[in-house]
Amino acid sequence: MRLAVISDIHANLPALEAVLADIAGRSADAIVNLGDCVAGPLWPSETWALLNARGIRTVRGNHDRYLRSRPAERLPAADRFALGTLSEIHTQALFDLPPTIDLGDGVLAVHGTPTDDGAYLTEEMLSGRMAPAPRETVVQRLGAAMDRAVVLCGHSHRQSVTQVTDGPLILNPGTVGCPVFADMTTANALEFRSPHARYAILTRRGDRWGAELFALDYDWDHAAAKARDNGFPRWGEALSGGAVR
Repeated sequence: MRLAVISDIHANLPALEAVLADIAGRSADAIVNLGDCVAGPLWPSETWALLNARGIRTVRGNHDRYLRSRPAERLPAADRFALGTLSEIHTQALFDLPPTIDLGDGVLAVHGTPTDDGAYLTEEMLSGRMAPAPRETVVQRLGAAMDRAVVLCGHSHRQSVTQVTDGPLILNPGTVGCPVFADMTTANALEFRSPHARYAILTRRGDRWGAELFALDYDWDHAAAKARDNGFPRWGEALSGGAVR
């Protein structure tokens, strides 16, 4: 079994296209998307159209949910941009995505944690920056998913593989198209990341699980120019360099 795992596209169409092209050359059996598909000042409707055309199974992310559950004035600026380009049919389809997907073989796909799409699973914020969460915190967040073989999560945009003692392997594929969520300021000002498009492939051999983590070059200068043209210079900075000041 080889399962390609993508997450946190945030409307970055060229990054998604680069990732899907790379997956096509690696003999993956299927693709699962962990959500936050279109919230970004880039190509929201085109990104959603490509995901639909490919029939990729998709978990609902917190920003997918916000487009229907929050009034426009309470949305981050990038979400408001996406809302302005999407039809009600599109936003309803995003809202109707499942919050979790049972992929069989003990694999559970979520966006944040199994019960909260707006919470990190393996990280926490300390003094305004992201840090690994304590073991007991991760176990508490897993809850009933402790009996899973694998939990796939996104949300933090940080690529990682974590093995929980007497629990699941946790795989975060990183972000396809948003190294830094530029509408936020705290962690972004303190961390260096990179502009690469990230994803992972989960592999099962017998009763053991492993993961390959990928960071792809793509035309991030094109994505950054699109953000700036749409009035989001901080997003342009984040997309081109993986950090904002």
